[in-house]
Amino acid sequence: MEIKYVHTNLIAKDWRKLSGFYTEVFGCAPVYPERDLYGEWADEMTGIKDVRIRGVHLRLPGCEDGTTLEIFEYEPAAQRMQAPQIHLAGFGHIAFHTDSVEALLDKVLKHGGEKLGDIVSTEIPGVGLLTVVYARDPEGNFIEIQNWKKA
Repeated sequence: MEIKYVHTNLIAKDWRKLSGFYTEVFGCAPVYPERDLYGEWADEMTGIKDVRIRGVHLRLPGCEDGTTLEIFEYEPAAQRMQAPQIHLAGFGHIAFHTDSVEALLDKVLKHGGEKLGDIVSTEIPGVGLLTVVYARDPEGNFIEIQNWKKA
């Protein structure tokens, strides 16, 4: 059996705005066609009657193998039961490596994101120096911005 990781899905309140954020800030590239999924098969797959799923796949920087971030918006929309928190069970964050954590964080902030904690640096024995900060995208999803300097 062959297994290959292909994408991570992020549910958006506004898929166009959120995909624009990831394209402008992180250099993700749309992989067309845009998706407009509906019909009996989609109802059966999701368990949601009369569901419509719209969105796009974004090629992640450095992932020329086809790995994507899939940003979808559902109709009917559902609201999150509580605000996301960095330590809750389930998927936590998406991470991007950069040569300048400070500059990329500034770009996130200028495009409607927000900083979660402070930028910190720490030596991880056997790995190297990690400089890292957590942030949120405009819809509150967590992003890790990191830089590794190998030991």
